[in-house]
Amino acid sequence: MSKANLKKIPAYTLQELLVVLVIIGILILLALPSLMPLISKTKSLEAQMQLKHLYTLQRSHFMLHSKYSFELDDIGFEHEKTINQGGNANYQIEIVEASPSGFLARATALADFDGDGNINVWEIDEEQSLREVLKD
Repeated sequence: MSKANLKKIPAYTLQELLVVLVIIGILILLALPSLMPLISKTKSLEAQMQLKHLYTLQRSHFMLHSKYSFELDDIGFEHEKTINQGGNANYQIEIVEASPSGFLARATALADFDGDGNINVWEIDEEQSLREVLKD
């Protein structure tokens, strides 16, 4: 064999790599509690966007039929598959009440994002007042 093949190449040992991985794991565990509110807030954006879209569809339906609809299918709202159904949606969207003069729609979280025992609930009405009913 030639001398070029037997030459040592500088590299890290397995123990050094494991120590680095343990340090990174500890740093992640220290940072995770402070990131949970941010994760929960980001997921709540899904509910807000879906409810605003539902509001737009309800207003269009109202302009055509002079009443608000109680059915999501009537206004053309297509709900993405939820996490319970193998999809990506974290919120269940439903129309709670509808009348000729108004409606109330609700987005209920299907999971407790920060593990505190509370689930997130958002509502929107015919005046587009979006509010958080229950905070996660």
